[in-house]
Amino acid sequence: MNAKFKFENLTIWQKAMDYGEMIYKLSKPFPKEELYNLISQIRRAADSVSLNISEGSIGQSDLEQKRFIGIAIRSLAEVVTCLHKALRREYISDAEFNQAYEYAYNLMNMMVAFKKKIG
Repeated sequence: MNAKFKFENLTIWQKAMDYGEMIYKLSKPFPKEELYNLISQIRRAADSVSLNISEGSIGQSDLEQKRFIGIAIRSLAEVVTCLHKALRREYISDAEFNQAYEYAYNLMNMMVAFKKKIG
């Protein structure tokens, strides 16, 4: 892919995009009664991470970009809480939880470092 938008070159955006897909697949086997609850919530929160990274990178001031990265970080924290809910409800295994949790932890650290680096 030939990137035309600067956010497409950001590692945190690429990893956030991958994480959204990971969470989508992980939540597919959740019970159907969770469709409008936990499934919807975890997917929206996971997608919000990459969406806010991209939105903050387009023609914004450093302060505005920091604000959007902050929103992305909070969305990622929301995903982690949903993962805990899914584990407690036995929708995911310990191994699935650990994989998604570690990815989130690493992505969170990258986003915090990126936010500090901005202006």
